[in-house]
Amino acid sequence: MHESPRHRSLIESIRASLLMLGFGLSVLAFLIAIDRPEWFHLRPATGTAAAMANASTPPATQTAQRVAPARVIG
Repeated sequence: MHESPRHRSLIESIRASLLMLGFGLSVLAFLIAIDRPEWFHLRPATGTAAAMANASTPPATQTAQRVAPARVIG
């Protein structure tokens, strides 16, 4: 089963066009992505992971100032 030269040429032309379109879209996506670094910050994927991440760090009030314990007279 041999293909005609015209049919083969059409298939090669379509393939080349699709490859160029894919390359162009890849370059466009890359140029957009390098302008938006906030897209690449790691965030917890689930609510459980977010809760565990928040539990591992001390609250902001404890890190900002150390309060001496109140004296109890009695």
